[in-house]
Amino acid sequence: MILKGKALKFGDDINTDDIIAAKYLVTTDPVELGNKCMETIAPDFVKQVNKGDIIAGGKNFGCGSSREHAPIAIKGAGISCVIAKSFARIFYRNAINIGLPILEITEADQINSADDLEIDLVKGEIKNITQGKAYKSEGFPEFMRKIVEAGGLMSWIEKKKE
Repeated sequence: MILKGKALKFGDDINTDDIIAAKYLVTTDPVELGNKCMETIAPDFVKQVNKGDIIAGGKNFGCGSSREHAPIAIKGAGISCVIAKSFARIFYRNAINIGLPILEITEADQINSADDLEIDLVKGEIKNITQGKAYKSEGFPEFMRKIVEAGGLMSWIEKKKE
């Protein structure tokens, strides 16, 4: 699984309320949530995203409540992957459950907005084409890759039944 996109940069402690405001929790529609993604901290975020772009965050990305709405909103906005120094544990699991790949790298703060990135999820390699740098993360274990490829945990379960 190779992903390519430009980076959109965020700092430390981006919480689930920053990702999707509580007033939008009346729906789980990815498109509706995606249209409101990050609006409280980056009002033009959705206008800047091209399908396949990648969020580069700091430490503790996705902290806060356990709502699945946050990774759904990110995926619904067109983001293909989130890279961060670290993730809140519940956000990490929710992201995998809805089919949003996420990778931890200690050098996430070296990535700038608009850097062109290429990610190999199997090898855990992240190439910053703009800066000519490469970073290493743990590759996705096969079972997690299959969940992401299926579009999330529920889709993966349905396919297993077939």
